[in-house]
Amino acid sequence: MPAAYLIVDMQITDMAQYQQYMAVAPAAVAAAGGEYLVRGGRFEALEGNWQPSRIAMLRFPSYEAAKAFYDAEMYRAARAKREGATEFFNMVLVEGVAAPV
Repeated sequence: MPAAYLIVDMQITDMAQYQQYMAVAPAAVAAAGGEYLVRGGRFEALEGNWQPSRIAMLRFPSYEAAKAFYDAEMYRAARAKREGATEFFNMVLVEGVAAPV
């Protein structure tokens, strides 16, 4: 079963409130078997017109595990702490490729 990835592009407008989200979100990610691969950091657009603000990328053991994370009470509580802290928070879930045998 291939891993799944959550890719997020966000614009933080209230860092103090966003830090409340970041204080609880990592525990929700870990509880679902996920891990952060990217959380902010340096980037540049190499092709196209996409000008992201801040990127995060998380890996989960499967598509179903990532969906369960997003729908879980623990992450719903974290999302509530993020309300009003961002101008936008775009998240996409994508299934990875199956590893060669």
